[in-house]
Amino acid sequence: MRPSIDDYFLEIASVVAKRSTCLRNQVGAVIVKDKRILSTGYNGAPRDLEHCLDIGCIREQNDIPSGERHELCRGVHAEQNAIIQAAIHGVSIEGSTLYSTHQPCILCAKIIINANIRRVLFVNSYPDDDALKFLRQAKVEIEQKAID
Repeated sequence: MRPSIDDYFLEIASVVAKRSTCLRNQVGAVIVKDKRILSTGYNGAPRDLEHCLDIGCIREQNDIPSGERHELCRGVHAEQNAIIQAAIHGVSIEGSTLYSTHQPCILCAKIIINANIRRVLFVNSYPDDDALKFLRQAKVEIEQKAID
């Protein structure tokens, strides 16, 4: 059966997540406008730095719960990487939709708001209610959706 447009792009985000080098959560993001992919991103260490797959996860080693102390993680989030890639390549993402395998955190929510992304669809929840509050306050449409 033919998937809906939203299911289609969420499935693509799940394929993008397979490139993740994070030991905790493999996250993928796809930014879309007018049914066209503008950018993709997955979570992992910054360019040219060692990945957690290779050196271990400092958050795991220190029992830091998910959703806390983001600054200690060496990974760049999938949403951030997708926005960065659009910027590097000069692609406007204003008014776009971001599809992600996971709910954005508060840091990503603020970046999404300032990037003028208008809609966010995600599959898996994340322990960060403030992120959802920020997105709602900024009138970003948000929806959690299971992939059919």
